[in-house]
Parts: sequence; C-alpha cells; structure tokens
Amino acid sequence: MPFPLAIVTGSSVAIYRQIMDQICAAILAGRVDDDEALPSVRGLAEQLLINPNTVAKAYSELAREGIIESRAGRGMFVAARRQIYNRAERARRIEQSLSSFVSEALILGFTPEEIREHVDDKVRELSPDKKRSPPRGGPR
Repeated sequence: MPFPLAIVTGSSVAIYRQIMDQICAAILAGRVDDDEALPSVRGLAEQLLINPNTVAKAYSELAREGIIESRAGRGMFVAARRQIYNRAERARRIEQSLSSFVSEALILGFTPEEIREHVDDKVRELSPDKKRSPPRGGPR
C-alpha cells in the first residue's frame, strides 16, 4: 500500500473504523488507484500491531459497501468507483455519522460557522477534483 496507515489508540473511533476511514480517504485523494491491491489481512495487522480480526472486519465492511473487492486467491483490491446507492439511501447512510460529528463538535464548543469551515476544509482536502470546492475568503 503506497500510503501509511496510523492507528490512534484510546480514540473514541474504533480501530476497524480508523482503518476504513483512512483507506477511503486515500482512495478519494488518489493515493490508491482502482484495481490496486491492498495488503493482506495478516500483513496489515502485523504492520499496525493489531489483531488480524480487526483488519478483517474493516475489509469486510469496505467490501460490503462496494469500496473494495475480494479476488479469489489474489487478495483484496480497490473496486472501480460506481454509484450503487440512490440519493435517499446515500442520505440515510450518512445521517448517523453526521449527527455524531455535529453533536461532538458542538459539545467541544465549536460554533456552527466553525463546524462548516472544518467540513469545507475536509471536503477540499479529500475531494478527488480539487477545483470542485473553491476556497473561502482570503488567506488565514
């Protein structure tokens, strides 16, 4: 895998979820191409010093969501991007994460405008087409 994965122990985000999020971010940023092989479950577990079942769970969820695919005898590969959910299903799937994120940000004392700025920054960072999200305002 041409990008490093890092696990934050003690995080409120489960380790398997951290793996999933980092793989998705790498795919979206273009650091991993369609059809590219991912490390084996055992190899990634050894690299991260975690239980192989944790990596297997992350891979299983990514495969279930159509982000990666298993190829018999060859391993896991990044699946070609395609839209498999309609608009209503995409909205339903993001709702829980969005509610959790906004709630935590408000608890931490961020204003609604600060939350929007952070979301805009992350969208710009992860967007495969950097031109899609124009920068806000002037320099910071």
